[in-house]
Amino acid sequence: MGQQEKVSTSLAGAVSEGISASLAAVDAELDRRYPGDPGTRQPVHTVYVPGNVFEADTVRSWGDQALAALDEHAPDAASFAAVLGLTDDLAEDVYGRVRAKLEREPIEDLRVDFEDGYAGDDEDRDAARAARLISEAYRGGTSQAGGSGGGTAAPYMGIRMKCMESAVRDRGIRTTDVFLTGLLEHGGLPDGLVLTLPKVTYPEQVSAFVRLLEAFEKAHGLDAGRLGFEIQIETSQSILASDGTAAVARMIGAAEGRATGLHYGTFDYSACLGVSAAYQASDHPAADHAKAIMQVAAAGTGVRVSDGSTNVLPVGSKEHVHEAWRLHYGLTRRALARAYYQGWDMHPGHIPTRYAAVFAFYREGFEAAAKRLSAYANHAGGDVMDEPATAKALSSYLLRGIDCGALDAAEVDALTGMTRAALDRFAAPRRGDLTASAE
Repeated sequence: MGQQEKVSTSLAGAVSEGISASLAAVDAELDRRYPGDPGTRQPVHTVYVPGNVFEADTVRSWGDQALAALDEHAPDAASFAAVLGLTDDLAEDVYGRVRAKLEREPIEDLRVDFEDGYAGDDEDRDAARAARLISEAYRGGTSQAGGSGGGTAAPYMGIRMKCMESAVRDRGIRTTDVFLTGLLEHGGLPDGLVLTLPKVTYPEQVSAFVRLLEAFEKAHGLDAGRLGFEIQIETSQSILASDGTAAVARMIGAAEGRATGLHYGTFDYSACLGVSAAYQASDHPAADHAKAIMQVAAAGTGVRVSDGSTNVLPVGSKEHVHEAWRLHYGLTRRALARAYYQGWDMHPGHIPTRYAAVFAFYREGFEAAAKRLSAYANHAGGDVMDEPATAKALSSYLLRGIDCGALDAAEVDALTGMTRAALDRFAAPRRGDLTASAE
């Protein structure tokens, strides 16, 4: 046993107490502004369906159309792998999981669109109908990524209303009111409800939407803060304000805790900057810059960032479908590597490659991530020296894979020795406590 060391100090306890007192306001501000990730499931995509064509069977119809596209253009694992460049060891697993996903849970997040995609002639009627159909869908149930069968609702559903600009403001407010009122009349607000506010340019527009939601909550006796929303980033001013500051960061603050996501609008944003139509894509340098600013602004706030979409549709000849699939698959893999875990899908033909890219991303890195996390949790060492923050990233990676159906909870448990609860503690530790332990 080693010699007992003498421990001496020079400062009175009052010094530490004084420093803590001087930082009390900062501590409170950190807790308020940067609560960390909420730890809930984030969908891998958002599907947009115009409000005038949304129907009760839309979720199932998209799944059936996606399966039909596979049957026609890639009827087996080998042909699908050849199109996308999947390795032999992944081909069968990924293809099987994609087909199962399309049968069980084809859409993870659906937005009934009353903005750019809407072409109806009676918005009141279509908004009321959307409320009724979504309420009925949730009564029919949702299916979970690891479950069986198929409910009639996607895990997340809601609307995109018109923006807060003067020309369409009243219409956007009315549609929001009609839709939310309809939900209450048909059984209440579902847990998976999501609202999307588009074309935000100034933080004051976010504040105005907050006031609208507050008024609705008060009118119906709902809990304050019950209604949250996503902010769509589609204008240059939302990234860089006229005074040179990052407006998107101020928008998160203006949401007063209600913001759940920042969604990048590929084509509106690109056009705003004057990018030629042929070059408007999510991998354009202008898009990378905007999303990087969004990502830094949202870090630690609990607000999730979503990539945009591609407008190249996988329709027509087999050659064109395969080309569109390769493009979409590559853009999705690129986004995942940059920590944009969600994107938009605009056509049923996009969702096979969305899930293929997501599943391949998690399957490829699964064993290495599980072994690194297990070594860290058990203080076993290894050829990588991981820190608590990396353990958080590793567990978040595994949880995302489980949530979308890329990984099975049992196989993760087998390699990590951790239950879901243990993974959750590593992924979302309390502030200042990055030393969660496995069960």
